[in-house]
Amino acid sequence: MTSPKVDLLLAEDNPSDAELILESLAGLRERVFAVEDGVEALDFLFARGDFADRAHVALPRVVVLDVKLPKIGGFDVLRELRADPRTQSLPIVMLTSSNLESDIARGYALGANSYVQKPVDFDRFRETVRLLGFYWLTTNEPPPVSLSRAEGT
Repeated sequence: MTSPKVDLLLAEDNPSDAELILESLAGLRERVFAVEDGVEALDFLFARGDFADRAHVALPRVVVLDVKLPKIGGFDVLRELRADPRTQSLPIVMLTSSNLESDIARGYALGANSYVQKPVDFDRFRETVRLLGFYWLTTNEPPPVSLSRAEGT
């Protein structure tokens, strides 16, 4: 079985937030794959374990990563992604409830492309996610395919 191409990987452990994010990406939802922890995120991106069939599928255009993930936290996932040549230029958006200056600084220091605090207000949250999806999936120019796993690097 061949895995479908995914344009956005969502790593979010809160089922309510994940569903709200998916609903906010109406029209783009079929291009999104969600995982619930840091191990799943890394396995998906590196085509390991349950996701080994993705070995020849291009990487997503963007990863939306929560900071507080179980098993392996978001910062550690980010660190691993930036350390590997296959994913070092993969756009990563940290979408989290934390607005601590130290978390924001750490995210950027580890190589995040964007750090967005989840708004508490429901309507603002939906609009923020909609704008993120629109930008990263329709406006942003992704890294060249030659930098992705699809070209065997």
